[in-house]
Amino acid sequence: MYEYISGKIAEASPAHVVIDVNGIGYMLNISLNTFSRLEGKTQAQLFVHENIREDAFQLYGFAEASERELFRHLVSVSGIGSNTARMMLSSLSPEELRGAILTGNVNQIKSVKGIGAKTAQRVIIDLKDKLSKEPLDPKIFAEQDNTIRDEALSALVMLGFVKASAQKAINKILSQSPDAKVEEVIKQALKIM
Repeated sequence: MYEYISGKIAEASPAHVVIDVNGIGYMLNISLNTFSRLEGKTQAQLFVHENIREDAFQLYGFAEASERELFRHLVSVSGIGSNTARMMLSSLSPEELRGAILTGNVNQIKSVKGIGAKTAQRVIIDLKDKLSKEPLDPKIFAEQDNTIRDEALSALVMLGFVKASAQKAINKILSQSPDAKVEEVIKQALKIM
């Protein structure tokens, strides 16, 4: 197993990169996310995933170990192959994809070319528990409307609830239904607390 490959970038395109390591060129398939991290660089260290089949031996390269880990989670889902997983990581950033899975956002996952509603739901069902055990990146929930979060928190604090427990309840509600209105968030939080 290769963990990573470090060397000079001999060739780069949005779909692959060739890393020259002491005169040997390794071609790695990459996502657009990794390609954007490599722009303007002459040296690179990419974390590697090997895909070995009867008819092919392919290497996939990732700018960060966390992106490789998400890729490995994706290919573990029935119906998602290496190229589909790479397409998903090219269409959405790893943070956006992780956030969509954790919040159950089928539409965001469906926005990836070649992913239908059933596949998007399967990805969420298979990976939500696995990803929830990993440390959360605060950027995941950044896309949600912070005014809804802030207004609901203010209302619950004014009603006499402890700020920390109110925040926890609001985060749980918004992770399950990200499109909820302020009133709905407050009502559901009152039921939980």
